[in-house]
Formats: sequence, C-alpha cells, structure tokens
Amino acid sequence: MVVIGILGLQGDVRFHEYILKDVFKKLNKEDSRIQIVKKPEDLQGIDGIIIPGGESTVIGILAKKIDLFDILRNKIAGGLPTLGSCAGLLFLSKEVYDKTIGQVNQPILGVLNAVSERNSFGTQKESFEADLNLSILGDIPFKGVFIRAPTIKEVDSDVEILSKFNEKIIAVKQKNIIALSFHPELSDDTRIHEFFLNMIK
Repeated sequence: MVVIGILGLQGDVRFHEYILKDVFKKLNKEDSRIQIVKKPEDLQGIDGIIIPGGESTVIGILAKKIDLFDILRNKIAGGLPTLGSCAGLLFLSKEVYDKTIGQVNQPILGVLNAVSERNSFGTQKESFEADLNLSILGDIPFKGVFIRAPTIKEVDSDVEILSKFNEKIIAVKQKNIIALSFHPELSDDTRIHEFFLNMIK
C-alpha cells in the first residue's frame, strides 16, 4: 500500500485528490490512500507528498506557524518523493523573485536548487492553457493549465530541465523532486501523477 500526502494548509487540494484516486485505479493500487497533511504528525507513514498550487507565501507562513516547516523540509531533503505545482514550485525553491518587485522575503523550503520567479506570465486574467512537451512523458503533449504561473530562471547542475514554454523553464526534476509551473491536476491527463507514483519504490 502506498500513502500519498497532500499538503493541505491552503490551495488546490481537492483536484489532486480526484486525480490521485483515478491513478490508483489505473495503476492497480486501489489499496493506496491519501493523507491530507495539516499538522506535523500527518507526515508519519507517507511515501510521497504533493505540494499544490495556491498562495506560496501563505503556505510557508502557515507551515511555520504549526511547526511543520522544518520537519517537511528535512523529509524532502532526505529523499521523500515530492511533486510541487505552481505555488508548490515556489515553496520548494532556494530563491524566489517577483516579476515586479524583485527578490521577496517569504518562507521557502530551499530544497530545490532553482531560482524561481512569481507571476512570470502575468495576472489571473492572463491565465492560459498550452500543449507542452515533457521529456518524461514521451511524444504526446500534455495540456498545461497556467494560473498566475511562476517560472524557473536558473537551475544548478543537478536539476534536470523537463520542459520549457516560450523559452522559459516550466518543469524540472531534481532527484526525488518534480516541480512544475502549471497545474497538472486541472488536466484530464493523469500521466504526471502516474510518473510521480512510479517514483515511489
């Protein structure tokens, strides 16, 4: 049995739940379960964690307030398979900038060796969908949903770039971490979540 945690402090938790349940069926892992992580003890026994989109600053502040921040960081740094989307990408990064105001002082885990930029594609009104080519998914494009999406400006040598859009880095993998600018849970395509589950030994 596999137990997947979803960080449930704030953000798009429900759609990750829906798609994970579909993937459990597809991969014949129906005995697996989802653990919504809202306090430190919820991390016990999980085999992987998803950090959803939302407000990265709020997620960081709440994680510190309930003493979840350091425990989560240590678990991910220790090899816990992790999927971060949109705000999750920012929360994982070692540095975060804002397109308008420059470097921002927000609580971030710093486990992903990447420098990220908030709101790279503009405001909520400028949200969009695009067909993306991801190296881990083969030749069939993935429909990415971008909502006030960040991008990655720089990566260290241990970070594999999985995809770019308009010359901007939008998907990376670093050992046990996958980080995405877009929202894979808002697509009918389950392949990213399938890949994530298959990372779990």
